[in-house]
Amino acid sequence: MRRETFEREAVYIAIGIKPNGHKEVIDYCIAPSENIEVWTALLQNMKSRGLKQVELFLSDGVVGMKAALAKTYPQAHFQRCLVHVMRNICAKVRVDDREAIMNEFKQIHQQANKAAAVDVLHAFYAKWNKSYNRVIRNLKDIEPDLLVFYNYPKQIRASIYSTNMIESFNNVIKRKAKPKAEFPTEQSLDTFIGIQAMSYNDRYFNRIHKGFGQVQDTLESYFE
Repeated sequence: MRRETFEREAVYIAIGIKPNGHKEVIDYCIAPSENIEVWTALLQNMKSRGLKQVELFLSDGVVGMKAALAKTYPQAHFQRCLVHVMRNICAKVRVDDREAIMNEFKQIHQQANKAAAVDVLHAFYAKWNKSYNRVIRNLKDIEPDLLVFYNYPKQIRASIYSTNMIESFNNVIKRKAKPKAEFPTEQSLDTFIGIQAMSYNDRYFNRIHKGFGQVQDTLESYFE
């Protein structure tokens, strides 16, 4: 975006999947930087516009997100994006260890059930704690938010352990924005994002996200 000088803007995006498997961009906003105050306002705006209940909320490592969610949607469950967690771990370990750590950490979301995933996670702690005590300590601190997706039907777990869905949409935005180089005003950027959101929603209007059709009745039972 361009004002008097070139400035980068943060785009906040919330994508949701209904129990019937239909997904859509629920809301978005633009701000100078990413912070929890803006996320809190976005959540509150979603609720005021009619989104009364959220069953599961996925997020990366934004500090304070879980607390902000609890204020707006106190019944919602919170899942940390395992892909972001893995990236953060790999950024803090030696290059020679990264491949092994990545392969072992990926096994956490590939288990048949939560108990097996806990065993894999704790084995990961035991193996790497001596070499990376601080990394493992930080991982233990967020353990309650790592395996929440296992509480849901196995048919949809591949879609709810990471924020890959939003990452894919972000990549579309970046690709389509690249030829423009910059936006002259915040309004022009807002219009551009809005068009991309509407295009996304139109594209997936009649599509059922993988696995959701098989467990629709179960998912609907979670909602009042």
